[in-house]
Amino acid sequence: MAKRAISAQAVAQTEEATKNAIVMPFLRVLGFDVFDPTQIIPEYVADVGLKKGEKIDYACKIGDRIEYLVEAKSVSTNLRDAQFSQLFRYFHTCDANIGILTNGLHIWFFTDLEAPNKMDATPFFKFDLLSYDDNDLKELEKFHKSNFRIENIQAAASSLKYLRGAMSFIEGQWASPDEEFVRLVARGFYDGKLTGAVVEGLKPIVRRAFDDLFRQRARHKIDVAFDGGADDAIPAVDENKVDTTPDELQGFMIVRAIAAEVAPVSRITMRDAQSYCAIMFDDNNRKPIARLHFNGKSKFVTVFGADKEGVRHEIGRVEDIFGLGGPIRSVISNYLSGQ
Repeated sequence: MAKRAISAQAVAQTEEATKNAIVMPFLRVLGFDVFDPTQIIPEYVADVGLKKGEKIDYACKIGDRIEYLVEAKSVSTNLRDAQFSQLFRYFHTCDANIGILTNGLHIWFFTDLEAPNKMDATPFFKFDLLSYDDNDLKELEKFHKSNFRIENIQAAASSLKYLRGAMSFIEGQWASPDEEFVRLVARGFYDGKLTGAVVEGLKPIVRRAFDDLFRQRARHKIDVAFDGGADDAIPAVDENKVDTTPDELQGFMIVRAIAAEVAPVSRITMRDAQSYCAIMFDDNNRKPIARLHFNGKSKFVTVFGADKEGVRHEIGRVEDIFGLGGPIRSVISNYLSGQ
């Protein structure tokens, strides 16, 4: 599905093309027969107040009830800027449980956590076809037609809403801790009086504590990849004696840490080259896992699929490779199953 989305991205610039090339296949992934009018109703019409004859792109039925309403935008549309007032109005009129807004590459899921039968202004779950992990797939599975249980989805939606809020708060405090937060943390280790001057002096310490804690946790996860730090954990690079940079080595260690969940890390090997650093399974160039492209102005990682086709992922920092855990584990599992 992701491969189809990437291929269609360059040509499916209209809403209709996006629907045919990406959205309909996505609905099939969710278990719907897109050609069965008892399951999928395209161009669904319902009169909403004074607005007559408005259409929503798809209404998805499970049993005899419309559960999902889908509004599609062109693949070039940024969903943050998209207008989707029809989805809000139809959500209330049709008593649907889930509203879906998509441009084919990004799929946003809405429900009514704030007020009954009124769609929330912000999505409780976002799925990105170009960048997802195992947790995202587990959440997406809840929306499959055969798995649909509205009570499970609503419980997950509530949890995801608060998780998103907690992450946003922590991220903000990490970047710039406010006085109240610093006082809360300081009470755990500072015995003196927390005057304004003391709190101001502790702010950079609290911010540094966030950074150091993250590094320690990341380092612990990376260390798993080395089976306790064996001397032969890092294989030699190829005979060209290309200089392997610290970023490439760190990237390789992160891929090993991810791979450790599905395979012995000794089977994950590296060969450096002039233009990229290759990571392979069993030191076999016919079993590529990823390529680290860190020598240019921007960093990106190519992760290979079962068809040996590579998918490019732009990253800002080497640590962002942790976000590619799903596709990395998937290609390794394919090699294991083919033994």
